[in-house]
Amino acid sequence: MEIRLDWLGCATFRLTLGETVVFLDAYMDRVPTAPKVGLSAKDVRRADFVLVGHAHFDHIAGAELIARNTGARIIGSHESCRVMREQDVAANQLLPSQGGERHRLAADVTVRVFPSLHSCTWTTGSLSAMEASTGDLGLCEDERAGVAARQGLGSTIGRRAETGDSAANDLRAHLATAIGSGQTGGPLAYLIETPQGSIFWQDTSGCWTGVLRELRPDVAILAAAGRGNLDGEPIQGSLADFIRIEAELLQPRTIVLGHHDNWMPPVTPEGGTDVSPIRTALAGSLPAAKLLEPGYMEGTLLLG
Repeated sequence: MEIRLDWLGCATFRLTLGETVVFLDAYMDRVPTAPKVGLSAKDVRRADFVLVGHAHFDHIAGAELIARNTGARIIGSHESCRVMREQDVAANQLLPSQGGERHRLAADVTVRVFPSLHSCTWTTGSLSAMEASTGDLGLCEDERAGVAARQGLGSTIGRRAETGDSAANDLRAHLATAIGSGQTGGPLAYLIETPQGSIFWQDTSGCWTGVLRELRPDVAILAAAGRGNLDGEPIQGSLADFIRIEAELLQPRTIVLGHHDNWMPPVTPEGGTDVSPIRTALAGSLPAAKLLEPGYMEGTLLLG
């Protein structure tokens, strides 16, 4: 069995495992000013499963089209499945999960589901968060809400739209119609196990260290955006530090990054996040690990 990976922008990937096609998230139809990834959700004709990391629009949107057009089953949180039911996805295509489940994807391929955490987006106005950040520990919900109001995504878009920024207005219109939920639903991480090896995937920069410590995947696909959430608190350091910690816990042979392109202009950096600090951190910490940096739709051979 050859296992190939197509990156489809943001944290969305397509895994082809022999004859089985699995989408990891489904957000390909982005704001018009974002780079095109080479595939639209409505044009997907082969899919057996869609794994949804969490219910925000930039992860779940498109899953409803794939499911309705191909019959693919969706594995996701109860909130993700609720959103899909609202989009007329049949109940027998939904596999609600919260962590601890194991699902069969093919005769010799299974996926284990684990609880995860969302990045601490309320702590910073930057989605790249490559500069080291400290503080924000132990804040109550009302204190977090105050930080979010001052630094949040909505404020950034609003300020830019008020200046006549056409990209900001395009993004505002996109968000008004995007399918998804304001709630994460409890982010999930997945370990896909095959005869050729295992693949860990998560779509946001958060983790429970106790979960990751024992997994030992061959391949780790890690989100590279926002302020890392380490066991429920913002990391005291940079995003590169956070990914280094995850990699040290997982000890994969191969690492792939996601969520680091210019997926939401004008908020995300032009050209995407500068990942050179991540390269440096991984080279110093796991020198034997290979960092793959595929472009869109390249069909990269992962295992096999």
